[in-house]
Amino acid sequence: QVQLVESGGGLVQAGGSLRLSCAASRRTFSNYHMGWFRQAPGKEREFVAATTRSGGSTNYADSVKGRFTISRDNAKNTVYLQMNSLKPEDTAVYYCAAVRRVGDYAAVDLYDYWGQGTQVTVSS
Repeated sequence: QVQLVESGGGLVQAGGSLRLSCAASRRTFSNYHMGWFRQAPGKEREFVAATTRSGGSTNYADSVKGRFTISRDNAKNTVYLQMNSLKPEDTAVYYCAAVRRVGDYAAVDLYDYWGQGTQVTVSS
């Protein structure tokens, strides 16, 4: 079992920045690939970014490429999502997720563990 706790959400004006954090409970955090997803009201949960176990490989949704950066600190059992140049359409609940097996890291169904989410609201 892995428990994930997100933090860092809030209200920000368009063009601003936020950094989300996701702290994992297990010391074997480095065995897990990590992803960030988001869900806006009335919409399905969608992929934002993912990083492999070592952090050596990352991928992003086209909608956030060049604005968001995923990173991890395995010594702190934490994965981050730096969000710059935020837009109103980035407003959503943001979730982190963890999985041990290799697969399509953009697929919601791949992940075994999820956090409770943190709200990000971008005002225009």
